[in-house]
Amino acid sequence: MVRQGFRLLLAAQKDFQVVGEAGDGLEAARLVEELQPNILVLDLMIPRLHGLDLLRRLRKDSPKTKGIVLSMHDDEPYVMEALRSGAQGYVLKGGSAAELVTAIRTVIAGRRHLPTDLTGKVLATEMENHDTPSLDAFDTLTKRERLILQLAAEGHTNPAVAAKLFISPRTAEKHRANLKRKLSLRSQTDLVRFAIRRGLLAA
Repeated sequence: MVRQGFRLLLAAQKDFQVVGEAGDGLEAARLVEELQPNILVLDLMIPRLHGLDLLRRLRKDSPKTKGIVLSMHDDEPYVMEALRSGAQGYVLKGGSAAELVTAIRTVIAGRRHLPTDLTGKVLATEMENHDTPSLDAFDTLTKRERLILQLAAEGHTNPAVAAKLFISPRTAEKHRANLKRKLSLRSQTDLVRFAIRRGLLAA
């Protein structure tokens, strides 16, 4: 029903042509490779293939296709991971239908589209010269550290993590410090960003 609504909205634009739609990431990847559309509008939380992975596949399978993400999240880490994965536009689900149409026209024209209240945050982050954590470092984490990484990224404090895992808050704090050191993460935002990139958090 949601896809049908978007189809009707976009098909109503005289300069748009809807060439396909898909209910999961793998089907979307297949259609994109077959149809080579100018624009792909996608929700990051789609079954069978995460939206970030789908965006990365666009670069290889359909480099002319530009991705526009629809998301309920307005947090800077989510936006940055979408952009790093290749998205050219980011539209909040709580916005108006007109914004999606504007985003498509903006991206087609070769510019990036972001919600107004997120533009400043994203530009500020892009100007920072933080080193991107190596994804391979994830393999160095213990099973307990990976679990704590997920809980910490979800916003749980050390005492809350300790209660869930039946360990002391001090032990939880030590595990968190160790995983941040291994992954070269300096802040909670870095931790959340890394968790999104590894598919530990819903985007």
